[in-house]
Amino acid sequence: MSGWKTMSISGSSTLPRRQLGRYLREGRDSLGMTLEEVASLMQWGKSTLHRLERGQADRVRELDVRELCRIYGLSADRTAALIGLAKQAAVKSWWHEFGDVIPANFSVYMGLESSARSLRSYQPDLVPGLLQTEDYTRVLAHSANPSASPSEIDPSVRIKMQRQALLTRTYNPVDMAVILHEGALRRIIGSHRVMSNQLRHLANESSRRNITIRVLRFAAGMPTGEQIGPFVILDFGVDGHGKSVEPTIVYAEGYTGDMYSEKEGVVRRYADAYETIQRNALDEVSSRTLLRAIAKEYERER
Repeated sequence: MSGWKTMSISGSSTLPRRQLGRYLREGRDSLGMTLEEVASLMQWGKSTLHRLERGQADRVRELDVRELCRIYGLSADRTAALIGLAKQAAVKSWWHEFGDVIPANFSVYMGLESSARSLRSYQPDLVPGLLQTEDYTRVLAHSANPSASPSEIDPSVRIKMQRQALLTRTYNPVDMAVILHEGALRRIIGSHRVMSNQLRHLANESSRRNITIRVLRFAAGMPTGEQIGPFVILDFGVDGHGKSVEPTIVYAEGYTGDMYSEKEGVVRRYADAYETIQRNALDEVSSRTLLRAIAKEYERER
């Protein structure tokens, strides 16, 4: 299938299978329906629906997913996205090419992010969404769609701001470690005022116990010897027996599509790259000092 890299993993729990189950469970919960009630409508046993929601179904049929979406009253776009996940149910590593099987306006990543316990991120060009100020986010949204009115941009900005509660909530906030290339700090998004406020925000947020921000300076060169784009490594914690709740996943964002992989070799390579970059980055205190210093530079240039 064009735009997708696939590997058959029959009968195993995979990323698309788990995400499909997660969204179907959300659909059922939104109506307050029990497993028994929905299973009865589908003429299934309760265990069949339970396995599907846990991403452990031996077989995922598009027809069944479509019927569940109808029962839950899901929109046409959401239904198309879940059917796209069903088509990729056996895949461990793939490219989500915009406009391909899963609609471009459906974010698989946001569902993963909301379930993660920790995020390790390398960002060579931009401040990651979870740490952006509203003004910084708005400038980027306008640049991506310059003909859109402020009211058309507002929903996407609001969603990104709401996502940041993952880091700031009182109960079990997500642990986030970010390495920002100095280029992301020097690239002016919007204005000097926007950048000054953004860098001060980063410095302040880095004081939180669950947030670590390090800066890779220009002088560090290319630590890996290869050009690497932005990526996030998502971990989902362990259960009461010390076993991973879900496999670690790498997400690499691209202009025309996004890569998701839980293959051990792919995850290991990105983890190694992260560790190499981290060894060459400033420590937390020095990074915070640099963020405040560059923020002052922008203030003087207003």
